[in-house]
Amino acid sequence: MPLSDNEQNILDEIERHLHQTDPELVREVGETTVYGHALSSIRWSVAGLGIGLVVMLATLQIHFLLAFAGFVLMLVSGLGLERNFRMMGRAGMQQVTSAIRANSLDEPSSQSED
Repeated sequence: MPLSDNEQNILDEIERHLHQTDPELVREVGETTVYGHALSSIRWSVAGLGIGLVVMLATLQIHFLLAFAGFVLMLVSGLGLERNFRMMGRAGMQQVTSAIRANSLDEPSSQSED
């Protein structure tokens, strides 16, 4: 649903005020995405999986508790990996759904104009 002219003017005024009072926040919000945060977390999770595997294999003959700590690190990293893949998937699905809705709302109006 499109905004009325009054609502759009109010929104523009709020945006101008935000640009004047906190330009660093505006820049940070503009550059940060769900995908970027999730991708960074996925990288850390993959690194944790690798480190946990190395710790587990390297310490298996030394002491089983050290190897178990490596296994726990792998488990936590795997859970973090799964969580972030779901987060990216959910955000991706929302983006695709909103794009499909926007296209389906635009199609009838574009067909009637032809």
